[in-house]
Amino acid sequence: MEFCPTCGMLLKYELPHMSRPARFFCPTCPYVSQIEPKVKIKRKQRLVKKAVDPIITKDDMSNAPKTDQAHCPNCGHNKAAYIQFQTRSADEPMTINFTCEKCNHCWRED
Repeated sequence: MEFCPTCGMLLKYELPHMSRPARFFCPTCPYVSQIEPKVKIKRKQRLVKKAVDPIITKDDMSNAPKTDQAHCPNCGHNKAAYIQFQTRSADEPMTINFTCEKCNHCWRED
């Protein structure tokens, strides 16, 4: 991608026509950049994945309300902390995220 040095817009590519070589031009101002023949425009840039921050932290779950009516699918313990989220439309029930107090297994009920 090339940008106009005058106005900062993204330059567009114009194919060669008759005796005129290919060129970049700015769609908003009169800037034109000629491209030399037999020059390949190739630029690679590696993308770096950013670390994902958790939505629910351990601190949130330690301060969350507790229930004794949720059965952990991992260990069968019946006490868990829970947080409710409205992940779908308003006429749908809330999504409940549980964390077992015994084994720290996390699961959700929709």
